[in-house]
Amino acid sequence: MEIACLDLEGVLIPEIWIAFAEVTGIPELRATTRDIPDYDQLMRQRLDLLARHHLGLREIQDVIATLAPLPGAGEFLDWLRERFQVVILSDTFYEFAQPLMRQLGFPTLLCHCLEIDEAGRVAGYRLRQPNPKRQAVLALQTLYYRVIAAGDSYNDTTMLAEADAGILFSAPANVVAEFPQFPAVETYAELKVAFVEASARSLTL
Repeated sequence: MEIACLDLEGVLIPEIWIAFAEVTGIPELRATTRDIPDYDQLMRQRLDLLARHHLGLREIQDVIATLAPLPGAGEFLDWLRERFQVVILSDTFYEFAQPLMRQLGFPTLLCHCLEIDEAGRVAGYRLRQPNPKRQAVLALQTLYYRVIAAGDSYNDTTMLAEADAGILFSAPANVVAEFPQFPAVETYAELKVAFVEASARSLTL
């Protein structure tokens, strides 16, 4: 049995923080896990910027409400679900993801939670567990699933390495250059082919 594990932002939906940066005019909020490998450092930077600019959860959710999945993402996800069980492994937050998950038909999503104070400010965040994407892949493998994973950022690379097959999708040049062991594709059509080829290889093992 095979399970497909996908990252969310940059793979199926736009980067939420980039969209928020464009609306607020705060360029530092454009930083993502494509740029900063240390997730804790990235989130501390984001929380500091939110506090300095007096921005809270409501402002972020207002921007998210205007977003839609990436063009072709819904069709790709439907195609994938016909062939694999599918799990989304993301470093986003449930407080962010709900509207976009509705547009994608509510696939299974494992991510994190925000800590919101009484004033609606983002006071902190709680990781589901350390190195959550890799740990999820390991857990699925203990259930005797073969895992094929796809992602686009530094925080996906441990998931890709642990999976039985890992694929970089629409990843920036710096990530592709640093992780040449993973095939890199740019379009959903190419990603379909990569999944089919990875699945076919499992039949010969």
